[in-house]
Amino acid sequence: MNSSNSSKVKTIAMTGMLAAVALVLGLTNIGIIPIPPANVTTMHIPVIIGAILCGSKAGLLLGLLFGLTSVWKAFTATSALVAPLLSASPVLVIIMSVASRLMVPVIARWVYMLLYKKKPTLAVVIAPIAGSLTNTILYLGLMLLFYVVEGLDASAVLSIIAGVGALNGSCEALAAAIICGPIIIAVGKTLKKSTQNKDGLKG
Repeated sequence: MNSSNSSKVKTIAMTGMLAAVALVLGLTNIGIIPIPPANVTTMHIPVIIGAILCGSKAGLLLGLLFGLTSVWKAFTATSALVAPLLSASPVLVIIMSVASRLMVPVIARWVYMLLYKKKPTLAVVIAPIAGSLTNTILYLGLMLLFYVVEGLDASAVLSIIAGVGALNGSCEALAAAIICGPIIIAVGKTLKKSTQNKDGLKG
């Protein structure tokens, strides 16, 4: 097996493992933790790791999985903030849940690639934070927008959404930086070492 095929196999295997982790998180209260009036999530973590280590396609696949799990949770374990919007327009809840999660891997990988060449250590910290904040800002931003679109009382939830964004968003971003960074560094070194060893054997 040449190095190109070996790399593809590793990427597929890693994406599969991250997808399995995402499913376990999504189907339990570990991934989407109900803390009224909203939820705190850890599902962005495998999405960010996948986008950085496995590439854009893998990241988008994991982001879609995150989004679909969020849709399922929205319909089966509806939070107080989502409930009025779900009653008004289930379609908008689906859009809000999926669209925001698809942007997480896009932004995380873009920031990582932007910073990696000059400041690799900083990249593995800032990129997960950027991905996490993308999730928080887009999800809550779309929620507020759709409240207005559906004629719901957006002013009544504005302060709640802002509070949720500040508290939950900061906790999720911190978790992403603490967990994603070391994993990305460790796995990246392992993959690099494996490639070097194979090249040495070939030589």
